[in-house]
Amino acid sequence: MPEVVSIHVAPGHRSAMQPRAAISVEAGAGIVGDRYHGSRHRHLTVQARDELDAAAVVLGGPVDDAATRRNVTVATGPLPSEPGDRLRIGPVELEVVRVAAPCRVMEETLGVGGRASLRRRGGVVCRVLTSGRVRIGDEFHVVSRSEQP
Repeated sequence: MPEVVSIHVAPGHRSAMQPRAAISVEAGAGIVGDRYHGSRHRHLTVQARDELDAAAVVLGGPVDDAATRRNVTVATGPLPSEPGDRLRIGPVELEVVRVAAPCRVMEETLGVGGRASLRRRGGVVCRVLTSGRVRIGDEFHVVSRSEQP
C-alpha cells in the first residue's frame, strides 16, 4: 500500500521548507502553520516519489522531496490529477483542485532544467475536505476519480 514518506511545511512565502513527522490539517483551511493555511483552494499539495525519481533521471541527480516545495510526498506512481478526484491520506480526505505546475523557483532549487524536469510530474494541489492528522507512514488511497469527459 502506498504511504506518506515525507511531510514539509513553509511558515511564510519563500521561507525554507521544514520537515515534519506529522501535521494537523483543517477542513476548508489546510495545514496549520503552513503559508497557505486559510487560502481558498491551495490547502495541501501532494507529490509522488516515483515522479521525483523520473525527474532525477532527466536532471542527472537526485531530487529531494523538499526541493519541490510540496507538502506531502507519497511512495507511489503518478497521482490522479483531474479536478474533483478524491484522495485520502490517513484520516484526511482531499479533493484535487488542479495540477501543481512547477514554478520558476525550481530553477533555483534544482538547477538548470529543474522546472522542465518536473513538467507533468509536479504533483497536485488539493482542497481539504476532512480534518485530522497526517503522519509519515500513513496510507495513501485514491477514493474516487472524477467523471471527466
